Amino acid sequence: MKNLISCFVTILWCTNFISAQQVTPWLGAGKPVDPYHYTQVKHEIYNNAAVSCAHPLASLVGAQIMKQGGNAFDAGIAVQLALAVVYPAAGNIGGGGFLIAQKSNKQLLAIDYREVAPLQSNKNMYLDKEGNPQLELSQNGRLASGVPGTIAGLFATLSSAKLDFKLLIQPAIDLAKNGFVLTEREANSLNSNKKYFIKYNNFSPAFVKDQLWKGGDTLFQPDLAKTLTRIQQQGAKGFYEGETAKFIVDEMKKGNGIISLEDLKNYKAKFRTPISFQYGDNTIYGFPPPSSGGIILLQMMKMVEKSTFIKKGFQSPEATQIMIEAERRAYADRAEHLGDPDFWKVPLKEMSTDIYISKRMSDFIPGKASKSIDIKAGNVKESEETTHISIYDKEGNMVSITTTLNGGYGSKTVVQGAGFLMNNEMDDFSVKPGVANMFGAVGGDANAIEPGKRMLSSMCPVIVTKGGKPSIVVGTPGGTTIPTSVFQALINVIEFGMTPEDAINQPKFHHQHLPDEVYTEPDFPASLKNTLELMGYKITNRASIGKTEMIYIRNKKIEVAADKRGDDSVAGF
Repeated sequence: MKNLISCFVTILWCTNFISAQQVTPWLGAGKPVDPYHYTQVKHEIYNNAAVSCAHPLASLVGAQIMKQGGNAFDAGIAVQLALAVVYPAAGNIGGGGFLIAQKSNKQLLAIDYREVAPLQSNKNMYLDKEGNPQLELSQNGRLASGVPGTIAGLFATLSSAKLDFKLLIQPAIDLAKNGFVLTEREANSLNSNKKYFIKYNNFSPAFVKDQLWKGGDTLFQPDLAKTLTRIQQQGAKGFYEGETAKFIVDEMKKGNGIISLEDLKNYKAKFRTPISFQYGDNTIYGFPPPSSGGIILLQMMKMVEKSTFIKKGFQSPEATQIMIEAERRAYADRAEHLGDPDFWKVPLKEMSTDIYISKRMSDFIPGKASKSIDIKAGNVKESEETTHISIYDKEGNMVSITTTLNGGYGSKTVVQGAGFLMNNEMDDFSVKPGVANMFGAVGGDANAIEPGKRMLSSMCPVIVTKGGKPSIVVGTPGGTTIPTSVFQALINVIEFGMTPEDAINQPKFHHQHLPDEVYTEPDFPASLKNTLELMGYKITNRASIGKTEMIYIRNKKIEVAADKRGDDSVAGF
């Protein structure tokens, strides 16, 4: 009898092993997805399916999954897992995100797998005895982490996929176990963060070595491979319970972290109702709270839609000014009214009405800058290291996913024995009313810390249909600059007639109410900056804004573009 049971177990294990390996004959040295030789592809036109994301290997994995018979949801799962390996600055299993999609049958789907505040959290946890904020604690180290949601989100997505999860996670396991070659940008990023990895860890994680990293070096992550294998074998319990959960809690206990086994076991992804609105003959779908992205985008788009100034064209002073003023007013509302709808009554309906939006712009003066001190939230009656994935498949499924650790490499704390970085999403709460977070965003009671609450996000995954047919899949990382980047990309296509490549690569600007200044990228036109300054705007130069990924479906072709600002890349067939 024992021999019979042993034989059955062996057969079952071998079946699972073979099944898991079936997806990866195309991954390895000299194969279609070669972790040691790959290039960035910034723009392409495909006939069947396309992926755009932050790393070439992850895009290639997604395309191959669809070639193997998977749909856009299968690809979304596989790409997120691959990014957790090849893009440690923001690709994650120690963080969370949002997925919005329209299936080929027109059914809409919005999955919220945002991190939540641990049960031991409280609204004053980052204040000293005098009530002063201690932002170092909310931004770095173990206390900065919320309960991760990514793995729960992947399994919530699985019901819309076609392939076995074991197949979808295997590429990530292979990449972690067998290694992949770093780009020069990735090597420089690891080098510049080495001091933080040393400071916030009491062991040497895979991202640290004696010599400096350089482009062409191979990064191996054996502990992460083991964690991914546990998830492959045990499902979501392989992360939220058992050995991996114990690793997370043990890591918390090394310092001041408060995530418990109960927190992990109780985490659930949530299905939300997308925000939708019309802009001309386009129907735009965005994510609702706890993401601020969808409602901010709605407000900004509606504030400019009927204006004659937007018709003046790209980088005209008139169009640029009205877009800045729309951004200013939408972000004022964000600070006052938005939070986790399970804890705070968010007045979405009131904020979305034409009457309310028209009133918000009633004090707009052409040619003269408003002052944020005079622009309060409307009266209603009731990281930048994120990463985005845009996917479209031959069945007509549109999937837009934005995930994050919050800041670059999250809390900088790696879970010893498990090999992944934890998020620092607790900083996305309002640590204290009126105190800005790492992105300069100011909040109030709507976004105060409470146990089990989801922190407000700026993530803005978007899908667009035109005449009822798939049209645009778009999104970006960038902290509070996310909604304004998506706003400008959509206006560039819809109003200014740009290609996806031009739409996402043109220089961006950003205003978020407070501080009262317009941030501009280095290549923003000097003449336009001068004109805005004459209107009374304070212009502040900054580094690049976001890394937008866009797919544009028209004339039976799939045009896809990846942002020039990073290692972002497209793939498809």
